[in-house]
Amino acid sequence: MNRFTQALGIEVPVICGAMYPCSNPELIASVSENGGIGIIQPLSLVYVYSYPFEEGLAKIRKLTSKPVGMNVLVEKNIQAYENRMKTWVDIALREGVRFFITALGDPSWVIEKVKPHGGIVYHDVTEHKWAERVLKAGVDGFICVNNRAGGHAGRHPEQKLYDDLKDLGLPLICAGGVSTSADFERVLKMGYQGVQMGTRFIATPQCQAHTDYKDAIIQAEEKDIVLTERVTGVPLSVIRTPHVDEVGLTVGPIAKFLFKFRKTRHWLRFLYNLNSVRSMKKSNLKGLSTKDYYQAGKSVAGIEAIVDAGEIVRGFGRVFKNLK
Repeated sequence: MNRFTQALGIEVPVICGAMYPCSNPELIASVSENGGIGIIQPLSLVYVYSYPFEEGLAKIRKLTSKPVGMNVLVEKNIQAYENRMKTWVDIALREGVRFFITALGDPSWVIEKVKPHGGIVYHDVTEHKWAERVLKAGVDGFICVNNRAGGHAGRHPEQKLYDDLKDLGLPLICAGGVSTSADFERVLKMGYQGVQMGTRFIATPQCQAHTDYKDAIIQAEEKDIVLTERVTGVPLSVIRTPHVDEVGLTVGPIAKFLFKFRKTRHWLRFLYNLNSVRSMKKSNLKGLSTKDYYQAGKSVAGIEAIVDAGEIVRGFGRVFKNLK
C-alpha cells in the first residue's frame, strides 16, 4: 500500500478517469471491482446512458461493492448546472461515495460538503500555480494532468510536473501517457503515487464506446494526437482525422476576441460544450461519421488491442506488488 491506496481503501493505485461520453456503469464498476477505482462522470451517467443519477449509482453498486469516485466540475458557469452538481454530490455522499475529483475552478464547496463525511478530494492541476491556489482550500492530493493526456491536456511533461509539485507534500497522481505496465512502473518510480487513465480504458469490452472509436485508438500513433480548440474552445487532445485537418485546430477571430473577457468566456465555453456534448455523444456511441472528434491521449502509442479492463488493473497490480 501507499498513501493513496491506503486512504481510499483500494488495492491498486489506478484511477479510471471520468470521460464524456465513455464513463458507463459497467466500466466504472469493473475497474473498482478489480482493485482500482472507477470515477463516475455525472453528465455521462445521466445524459448519455439515461440513468436518473441515483438509479445510475444503484446500477454501479449492483456490479461492485468496492469504492468508486465521482468527478465534479466546479467552474462557475450556469447557476442551474452548479445547483444540479451540488445535488448530485449530496446524493453520492448519501450513497457512500467518499472520493471526489474536482476540476476547472475552486473546489471549496465540494470540500466543505464531503469532509464532514470523511470524504477525500483530489483536484486536477496542470501547473504549480493552480495547485497553490487550491492547496489552502484543503484538497488531499492532485491529479497531475501532463502534456500527453487525453481531453484537456496540460503543458508540461510528467517529470517536470512531478518536480514542480512534489514540494507541496500531497500525493500526486500521474494523468497522461500511461497505457502499459512499463509506463505504470516508470511513473511510480518517478515518485507518483498512482495513475489516472482514460484512453486505455476506452479500448476495453466494458466501455460502451462504439467500435469505430476503439479501432481509431488502436490504429493511432502518438504523432496522430493533436490539440484542437474547435470542440470546447480550449485545447483538447483528439485523434487527427481528415475532418480535423479540414476545419483546422483554432477557433475563429471573433471567438478568440470573446475568450479574452471573463463573462463572455464562460458563456462561449458553455455554448461550445453544449455543442460538443451533442456531437461526441452521437459520434462516439453511434459510429464514425465524416465530422468526428475522438478524444484520446498520446498513450495510444501503447494500445494495440482491446483488453479486458479488469485484466489491465490486475496486471498493474502485479507491478505495484513487485515494487513494494
